[in-house]
Amino acid sequence: MRHRNLIMAASVGNLLEWYDFTVYALFARYIGEAVFRSADGFSQLAQSLLVFGLGAVARPLGAFVLGLYADRHGRRKALSVTCVLMGVGAALIMLDPPYAHIGRLSILVLCCARLLQGICAGGEIGSATAFLNEQAPRHLRGLSGSFLQATMGLSNILGAGVAAVLTTILTDAQLGAWGWRVPFAIGLAIIPVGIYLRRSMMPDMPAPTAGRNISVLSELFGKYKRNIALALCMSILWAAAPYSLIIYFPLYMQTAFGVSAHASYVAFMAGNLALVGGSLLAGRMADRIGAWRMLSGSALALAVVPMMLTAALPPHPGLLAMVGVETGLCLLVALYVGVAPLGIASLFPRQVRASGIAISYNAAMTVFGGFAPAFLSMLGARQHMLLAPAFYVAFAAIPALAALVACARYVGPTHDVQPEA
Repeated sequence: MRHRNLIMAASVGNLLEWYDFTVYALFARYIGEAVFRSADGFSQLAQSLLVFGLGAVARPLGAFVLGLYADRHGRRKALSVTCVLMGVGAALIMLDPPYAHIGRLSILVLCCARLLQGICAGGEIGSATAFLNEQAPRHLRGLSGSFLQATMGLSNILGAGVAAVLTTILTDAQLGAWGWRVPFAIGLAIIPVGIYLRRSMMPDMPAPTAGRNISVLSELFGKYKRNIALALCMSILWAAAPYSLIIYFPLYMQTAFGVSAHASYVAFMAGNLALVGGSLLAGRMADRIGAWRMLSGSALALAVVPMMLTAALPPHPGLLAMVGVETGLCLLVALYVGVAPLGIASLFPRQVRASGIAISYNAAMTVFGGFAPAFLSMLGARQHMLLAPAFYVAFAAIPALAALVACARYVGPTHDVQPEA
């Protein structure tokens, strides 16, 4: 029971992070209409999504600041801080007055909210992954870390469910006037639960650097540069695969294959159910056969199978074909991302683990994740590449596979971290 409580407390922040991502993306049109002054709906949507991208830009800052805070002051304190700041960001979006009332200040409030949420997201993954890796029994570390990725699927389902209910019971005018704020109010209501879970269920362990006169960054970049490079290469695929094959895929199917919005969202829901189950399965398998074997096999599959699945789709696929392909793609992604937290955590010792994970993961996420949908949209429009998402993931798999080959030799099956000579 104690172990389950620890997993729940550590994973709740990741759930909130991806929930905010999902509902912002689903209601971006209404946010743009409320906050930006433009007669052109497409311009408002573009500006709304541009502000949304500020969250990705702010992630590295959160990785540095909150990763260092976790290594200096403890995992529980850092995770409690991220939960509070997430709530502040959600509240700013929910309460942001429309452009008609305060003018450009409404844009500034939205930008500040997204920057704050990006900082929280940047620090959350490193602290949560380090905490689960350190608190879980050795034979359950893979399964424990996989819950962080399973919550991504849960939050996507929750966000899509909220959007489905609101679009059913409210008119388009009501959604534009005030309805788009409701999802953020729901997310804000979850914050006290997260804070309670983290403060009551997480042990107040001494900070990794407590009583040691060391500089976390000096030790990290002085002794573990090679580990950072390996973690970064593995994180490229960790970032690219979900954004390309899960987040962007419904829009991709609508534009490239002429699939209806309803069919693409049904497939999205089914795929995220596979993401939840697949992530937990991957974590359990990693505990049995080893993280490096799981990561290597799933990275190789991601390099090849998505192209085969998307190439096999007919010009106008039906709902059944859509659900099958999206479920298969999400399962492939789950087999890699469900084990990635364990693999990357094993590259860093405890005193620099949160910073090492946060910096490497968020650097990859900023470049290869957050901007992937925009890049793939431009690539598909200009080069008519119907298989653009699959090709993108295949290229991302190359550095990941190279790093995994090196990790199998360098770290070894016991996951003992070695500093550079």
